[in-house]
Amino acid sequence: MGCNIGKTDQMARFILGILFVLAYFLHWTSGSLSLILLLLGIIFIITAFIRFCPLYLIFKINTCNNNK
Repeated sequence: MGCNIGKTDQMARFILGILFVLAYFLHWTSGSLSLILLLLGIIFIITAFIRFCPLYLIFKINTCNNNK
């Protein structure tokens, strides 16, 4: 499992993840949308930290500059 998320992609995922989690806890949304945003936020934060996205692997996308 190598890196397939670049720095810009990583920062965008982390910021979106934080915003989605905040939307849930600060009640910016309600109902099913809030749970979906919470789950997406958690997934974005995790993939930003490990710098690997399983969907990128399936679609053969690689935004990482160094191919380890």
